Amino acid sequence: MSAMEHDFYELLGVERGADGATIKSAYRKLAMQYHPDRNGGCKDNEAKFKAISAAYECLKDPQKRAAYDRYGHAAFAQGGGAQHADFGDLGDIFETIFGSAFGGGGRSRPRRGADLRYDMEIGLEDAFHGRSREIEVEVSVACEPCGGQGAEPGTSARRCELCHGHGKVRAQQGFFVIEKACPSCHGRGEVIERPCRECRGEGRVDKVQKLGVEIPPGVDNGTRIRLSGKGEAGPMGAPPGDLYIFVHVRKHPVFEREGTSLFTRIPVSFTTAALGGTIDIPGLDGETHSIEIPPGMQSGKQLRKRGAGMPVLQGRGRGDLVTEIVVETPTRLSARQKELLAEFRETETGDECPESAGFFAKLKNAFKA
Repeated sequence: MSAMEHDFYELLGVERGADGATIKSAYRKLAMQYHPDRNGGCKDNEAKFKAISAAYECLKDPQKRAAYDRYGHAAFAQGGGAQHADFGDLGDIFETIFGSAFGGGGRSRPRRGADLRYDMEIGLEDAFHGRSREIEVEVSVACEPCGGQGAEPGTSARRCELCHGHGKVRAQQGFFVIEKACPSCHGRGEVIERPCRECRGEGRVDKVQKLGVEIPPGVDNGTRIRLSGKGEAGPMGAPPGDLYIFVHVRKHPVFEREGTSLFTRIPVSFTTAALGGTIDIPGLDGETHSIEIPPGMQSGKQLRKRGAGMPVLQGRGRGDLVTEIVVETPTRLSARQKELLAEFRETETGDECPESAGFFAKLKNAFKA
């Protein structure tokens, strides 16, 4: 059975709009089912395995998949889809007419591996101090038995007969000669006759890797940490991509963060607010920060302590600690406390609370008008 006789999507049992993860999962299941090593040399299953491998090889690559969706199997047959041209062909047209100044000639270079993303959640304490953390990532790595080349160990690839090792073929389009990647060797210039059993000719295999990540002090939501060369391995020995760590900081029960500033709300007794005093706040740095409450402190007012906030990312110094004061009215009073407050009320003249007195004065004037 040939993959060219069947629809690639039907071979893998997926819808045409399926995403990459769905296609990859479907291929893995079928590859495990029809792999020659599991079927005792059954010719039918071996043919089925080759067909689904060819289908996956096309659909996992966005460019090949786009060409297949548009032209079908003709996209990979000499004299078929290669005869079509669209705006994406302009670079090839310029290169053919003007030479290497518009992109260079010769064999196509293997594409580097894809970049990967990993989302990491940390606490505000970790964002303050920074820390080392180990993560596990499933990623395609270069196949060890074949060294990432895709050929069975002890064998080598042969020169592609269609493009004669150039990796490109030419097709006539009106007055233009369009140069494209060879559909037989996909621009490599070589064809693997005996694919590596470990990687099935891809030159890479999926593997769970443990990686160490250094989180610097001062990271915030959306901070991106790049691990160079830790992304997907490139096809056929091409360089790997990068792994990007996106940091997400959990909410803290006491502190809220805004840039390098830390905000918190502290309740104080009404006597402390009236007479003044000192409150102690444990900080993320492990130190105790003393906040001086001036006499007559009002609820909602903020006090700022310089240099007690978050560290500056990849810099020096720290932000501020901003404390919002919430004056708490007592709800449980003893008889003696009530008596003292009653005596205090008898001595009030109105000057003790100027904002209150001013408000009621404005209210009376407003109704007189």
